[in-house]
Amino acid sequence: MESSQGEDPQGSPFPEFRAPPGHPQPTPEQIQMMQRQIAAEAEKRGLTVPQYIEELKQQAMAQHQEQLRQQQMQQQQQGQQQGGGQAQPIQPGPPKPEALAMANFLKGQELKHRTVILDEKRKEMFRVKRAIRALQSPAYAKARAKNPLLPEVNDRASAENAFKLLPLSLLALRVSKIDPADAHAGHNHAPPSKTKRVKGLWTVRIEQHQDAEDDSYYVWLYEGAQWKQKLYAAGALLLVIAVVLFPLWPLMLRQGVWYLSMGMLGLIGLFFLMAIFRLILFIITMFAAPPGLWLYPNLFEDVGFFDSFRPVWAWQETAEDIKAKKRAKKEKKAAKAAAKAEAAAKGIPYKSVKKNAMTGAAASAGATDTASTTTQAAPTPAPVDSAPRATGANVESGASAGQGGEGVTHRQRQAMVEEAEEE
Repeated sequence: MESSQGEDPQGSPFPEFRAPPGHPQPTPEQIQMMQRQIAAEAEKRGLTVPQYIEELKQQAMAQHQEQLRQQQMQQQQQGQQQGGGQAQPIQPGPPKPEALAMANFLKGQELKHRTVILDEKRKEMFRVKRAIRALQSPAYAKARAKNPLLPEVNDRASAENAFKLLPLSLLALRVSKIDPADAHAGHNHAPPSKTKRVKGLWTVRIEQHQDAEDDSYYVWLYEGAQWKQKLYAAGALLLVIAVVLFPLWPLMLRQGVWYLSMGMLGLIGLFFLMAIFRLILFIITMFAAPPGLWLYPNLFEDVGFFDSFRPVWAWQETAEDIKAKKRAKKEKKAAKAAAKAEAAAKGIPYKSVKKNAMTGAAASAGATDTASTTTQAAPTPAPVDSAPRATGANVESGASAGQGGEGVTHRQRQAMVEEAEEE
């Protein structure tokens, strides 16, 4: 029987009883009997009839929620039992020991990390296919023998389920590349002023769907053990205390600090003098020998310390030089795309084609070197009025017919091989 909420139109505390669809309606005698039973149960509990009815409703709701929770647990258990053959959905939760062990293993592998910008912070990004490859490698089997917390990996599906422990514990999340101008969309603050874009530095955002496809990109939110940060913080605190207590230092240490500071000031002054000198040299050579000569051209570029001083000098790049570089770069990309298309048409992996080309180029270069050495070691032939051209070599005619064989020079062949750019 079902009962409607509230009281009946006559003001009775008992609800109106209705039978479920497809069942006969209760007779008035049956309704009176049920009302007497409800009144008796309410009197036993010391409650009024409406209070007792409300308590029954709450108990029914609690039982319904418990049944739903048990059904969800059974579905999760069935999914775990069948996890070896299908992928599991990702629902983030607190970090698990297995996920931490997985993160520590993958961070120690060569995943070819790439630095990206996520929420104005630098993070390390990697591709899923390299992580799956690391989980299916013999190194993971050895690591799992030493650390039982690492999940078992037998096939591709189990490797994906093991990898999904990272987003489940919020240790790594899937991202996608976006335009830096769109990174502040939806924020309450004004976008920053336009800055120079660093080549190869992506700006990414977190994706809603955390899948584990080969071409997906993930960023590390897990920074590993924090003992290094704690050690650095303790060292910085000790350094501040030591600076504050500088008047109490021994005389020898204070003199050493003074000499060291003078040496640093001298280096800084030398740096500024070198910057001024290279500018003056460029201005002079720009008029004396256009387009101008730069001393240490990479001094203020975004490169490493030692690369800032290499090369020692270089000519100023003109518009023609920049166009020539762009043209060469486009030709290189076009040749690479053509080689990939040709390899795909033949059904051969591009990496194997590139490897064979490099091997053939090395063998050709070695054979050319051998032929050149043999030609140079041979005795000089007698002058001939009409000598046949050497096959496979560049021939330069002499200034006069009396030079004869001296005008024939052999140059080594140079095989150009396109190098594949790493993703």
